[in-house]
This record gives sequence, C-alpha cells and structure tokens, in this order.
Amino acid sequence: MTTPLEITRPPRITPAQRRARLARRQLLAARARVDSPEEAATAVVGLHATDPATVFLAAAARLTSPDVASVERALYEDVTLARIRCMRRTMFVLPAHLAPVAHSATAKNTHSHRADAVQRLRDAAGWDETRYAAAERDILTVLTALGAASAAELVAELPALRVQITTFPGKSYQSRQRVCAPILGALAADGRIRRSRPAGSWTSAQFRWAPSTPLPEVPAQEAKAALARRYLAAYGPVTADDLKWWTGWSLTDTRKALAATGAEAVALDEGTGYLLPEDAERSPESESEPEPEPWAALLPSLDPTAMGWRHRDWYLDPDHVPALFDRNGNIGPTVWWNGRIIGAWAQRSDGHINHRLLTDPGRQARTAIESEIHRLTEFLGTTRITPCYRTPLERQLAA
Repeated sequence: MTTPLEITRPPRITPAQRRARLARRQLLAARARVDSPEEAATAVVGLHATDPATVFLAAAARLTSPDVASVERALYEDVTLARIRCMRRTMFVLPAHLAPVAHSATAKNTHSHRADAVQRLRDAAGWDETRYAAAERDILTVLTALGAASAAELVAELPALRVQITTFPGKSYQSRQRVCAPILGALAADGRIRRSRPAGSWTSAQFRWAPSTPLPEVPAQEAKAALARRYLAAYGPVTADDLKWWTGWSLTDTRKALAATGAEAVALDEGTGYLLPEDAERSPESESEPEPEPWAALLPSLDPTAMGWRHRDWYLDPDHVPALFDRNGNIGPTVWWNGRIIGAWAQRSDGHINHRLLTDPGRQARTAIESEIHRLTEFLGTTRITPCYRTPLERQLAA
C-alpha cells in the first residue's frame, strides 16, 4: 500500500542522471555537438565573455567543426550574438534575441551605469553633467562618422578624452585610466554602442566600438521568469541557491521567478531542486533521454558549464577546488570525463597542450582525452592563449 508520504515525496534525481543530462543539454557529448555558434550559445544561455578567448573556446568545444571565422561572423558581421554585461554584472555573449531579456532581468536600473560614470568623473576630474553629456555626444558623433573606432582612435579624434584619472583611490584595485573608459562602459551598458571587432586577434580585449540601437525593454518580472526558464532548461535540475547565484538576484526575486516558470520540485543530494514541468514529467531513463556515449571534453577557463551551478559536488571533487580555482572563485581550464571534472589543461608557449589528471579515469578515458587534445590543438593552430584569471594548476602546466 502507498503511504501519503510516498505520494507527496518529490521524485529523486541522482548525480549520475544529472551528469547524463549535462552531456546532452550542454552539448558536450560528441553526438550532441551542433553546427553553429548561435546554437552553442543558446544551449548554455550565454558564453562567459570576461576573457575574450573563452567565447571562442567554449563554442569550439560544442561545435562539430569548430572554426574562428564562424564565431567572428556571428559576433561582428551578422551580429546574431550580442556581448553584454548581465548576470552578476559579468560580461556574456548571448544569442541576440535573448539579450533584451537578460538585460532587463539583471539590470537593477538601466541608468545606474551612467550615474556611476557621471559620479566617478565628478569626483576624479571635476566634470559636471553638462560636460559629461557633451563628451557622450562627441563620442557618438565620431563613431557614427567612422563606423567603428578603438578607444585610442577616439582619443586621437577627441583630445579632451585623453585626461587620466585615478579610479577607486585608496583601494587595493586602484588604477589609472582615461576619462573615456567609464563613458564608453556606460554607453555600452545602455546599448547605445557595442563592442565590435578587436584590434588584434580573437584573443584580444582591445575592442573597437560601434554605434548600436539600445536594447528594447522587457518588463522586469516577465524578463526574470523568461531567463529563469532558459536557465532551468539548460541547467536543471537546479536549487534556488544555484539560480540566485547564477543571476545575481535577491532570494525574493529568485523565488518569484521560479514560481513563474511553474517549476516542479525534485530531490537532489544537496536538497530541493527544480525542473521545468515538461522535464519533470519525463523519466530520466525514457527513450527521449538516452544515456550519452562515454565522452571527454577540454573546457576553457570560465566555461559556462563549469561555472553553471553554485553547488558543484555532483561534478567536482571538493578536494580539487584549490588547484582548479583562483582566490576569487574563477575556474581555470578543465578536463572532463563523463560529466565530472577530473583534471586541468594549459597551453605552453610552444603551443603544446599540457594536462594533468587528478584521478585515474582508466584507459578509455585517457584515449578520449588525447583525442580532444588533438582536436583543440588543431583549432588553436598558431594562436597562443593565457587565461585572464590564472589558477594554481594552470600556471604549473603552462610553465
């Protein structure tokens, strides 16, 4: 006989089932890979873009035939991928159609970046609102005339922007920058300009700036529900803490967004998790959710899969965290086998991909990892990469 407790108890999702789902939804198993960078970005909601190289490497790991040109075309020619600051005030590259949703869902105040920039230049350079607004107009006029320009090219056209200021004086992260830097950042945050093709290779962060059309506003609650649904579809099952951390929302906003998706509760090792209703109805062992073939992957620093959850014990041994993360919680390049992080990799100055396994996964895994190293080496060619955020093991392997 079934007891009332058994009737109300939420279904349990095991770590193994979560790892199998990750392989398919995050496009990491070989058969799950896709043909375009737009599809790759959509599958994970967005590609971390604090480090420009991560965008290309994360896409390459999920593409059947990875190449730099297809990602550059999506970013700078077709503009089907948008680079914006959104979740946790972090830079992401998202499908262009999703950018308004992410922006509206994560921007507490669409004018806050500009207000911050005005205050910063008032404190550091004595500028008032009138002078700041004039500088904005001048920058937009030059960009419209040139089509695109780097910060250095803008300064050459507008000498008043050459003035240096000290940012965050007295802080450990105090720095010097030109007055144009906060203005450009605020214009980009408001969607009035965008980061265009960089001056240099695809690993460069020296972006040119181009005029842009501001992102359309989506009602905040509607945007939060839509973003939460996207996250659950790609990363579920997740805990409320996972969603709160990933978005940077308050707990109240997180709970409201979860409720708006109609998410259903499931039992996870770390507590209550949530799945979209259509996923909760599907048995993990059903034919529509086949077990993926054994798979290996080499993911870059800050890859969206590695950084996708607040609670990571189901795919990452806690003992390995000190070697794989920096002091600020940024993960370095990782080696994966069947949904677990089992090691790290780095590129040496001679181009060789060096790696170290933190556990012995067996012969089949080692063979698959060597194949992925060969695939990554072919993609990189003569390009040399160094992550923006260096981790202890990555530094050792790159030496």
